[in-house]
Amino acid sequence: MSKLGKRTRAAREGIDRTKLYPLSDAVKLVKERAKAKFDETIEVAMNLGVDPRHADQMVRGVVNLPNGSGRSVRVAVFARGAKADEAKAAGADVVGAEDLVEKVTAGNIDFDRCIATPDLMPLVGRLGKVLGPRGLMPNPKMGTVTMDVTAAVKGAKGGSVEFRVEKAGIIHAGVGKASFSAEKLVENIKVFADAVSKARPAGAKGTFVQKVAVSSTMGPGVKVEPASIFGG
Repeated sequence: MSKLGKRTRAAREGIDRTKLYPLSDAVKLVKERAKAKFDETIEVAMNLGVDPRHADQMVRGVVNLPNGSGRSVRVAVFARGAKADEAKAAGADVVGAEDLVEKVTAGNIDFDRCIATPDLMPLVGRLGKVLGPRGLMPNPKMGTVTMDVTAAVKGAKGGSVEFRVEKAGIIHAGVGKASFSAEKLVENIKVFADAVSKARPAGAKGTFVQKVAVSSTMGPGVKVEPASIFGG
């Protein structure tokens, strides 16, 4: 086993790794230990009682965090004509149609979120093998295939967070920055967790949210008592 560094040991001091903390206490512990030279991202991880290998147990969705994510997001929009102009006016970083398809096909993917108008999906569909593995493929259920490109772009820029359960039944996402107040982080986490809970699939049995932990980019994880998130 590798020896823990001095900084890691110091960060773990005062945290009982077997204890479930109330959400507000967990956030406080994480913020106190976010000592990196950059503004660390505060992340939440949730272990769900699902097996995503089964189609009826997939969990995915999008949620608008009330206090934003604090992240700078580059948004690409596949659109033509007036909708392309609308996307640019809304603040999209990359806008195009066939030209953007060519750019992505060549491996030039300089964006974090991708939105498309419905009429361009036959064109965008060709990029499935490129965008799909990166989690960038536009999807109507995620609000990224839409004629309301203004709302979609502003949502992506302003703090909307997509989530999708991984193979091990875990969902994780950035829900703010260490510079956020504890109150804003708690509010963001509760809204995020509520969205995940509402996305519970019909095929899920037993306890849906089994474990929750919060951490910062460089800091240790702190286990959270689920009832303190959902108000139980």
